[in-house]
Amino acid sequence: MDLFAPQTGLLPLPFQDGELAWMAQLPLPWTNAEVMARLLAQTDWREETVVVYGKRHLQPRLSAWYGDKGYTYSGLRLQPAPFTPLLDTLRDAVQMATGHTYNSVLLNYYRNERDSMGMHSDDEPELGPRPAIASLSFGAPRTFILKHKHNRQTVRVELTDGSLLLMAGDTQEYWLHGINKMTKSLHARINLTFRNIA
Repeated sequence: MDLFAPQTGLLPLPFQDGELAWMAQLPLPWTNAEVMARLLAQTDWREETVVVYGKRHLQPRLSAWYGDKGYTYSGLRLQPAPFTPLLDTLRDAVQMATGHTYNSVLLNYYRNERDSMGMHSDDEPELGPRPAIASLSFGAPRTFILKHKHNRQTVRVELTDGSLLLMAGDTQEYWLHGINKMTKSLHARINLTFRNIA
C-alpha cells in the first residue's frame, strides 16, 4: 500500500497497529535548501560501525547524535553533542507541529542512492513504551518502507523535501521500517529523527 497525503498540515494516515501522520512541508523561517546547506556544514558527521547478527559493519550513511542523553542501538553507543541553534529551531517547529516534546535528534546523511537504512524498529528501552518519533527530511526524496512484523503488509510513504512524518502509538511494536538502496542516481538527503530519551 502506498500512502500519499498532498494536503498541508499534519494529517493522520490510514494505518493499523500504530499511528502515522504526515505533513508535506514543515513551516520554517528558512528555505529547505538553506536548512540543508546549514546542516551539511554545521553537523559533526561520522561513519559509525554497528553490530548486525554478531558482525561489525560500517553504516551505509553518515550520522550524528545531538541532545541531552546518550543512545544505544545495534551495539553502538552514541554520546550526545549539545543542540545547535539551528537544531533548536527545527525542534521547536517539529514540537509545535506534532504536539510532542523531544530531547534528542539522530541525523542521517544519505550521500547518494547507495546509502540506505536497514529494516528495524526504534524499540530501545530508553525510548520508553509507545514512543513518538518525528522524521524530518531535506533534499532528495526517498521512499520510507514499513513492514508489519506479523503479516505481509507493507506500507510506503514518500519522504519529500521539507516533509515531516510522525510515528507514534504501537508503531515500533508492530512494524519495521527502513530505506532501500536505489539504482537510479539521486542527490543527497538529510533526515532528522526527533525522539525523547527517558
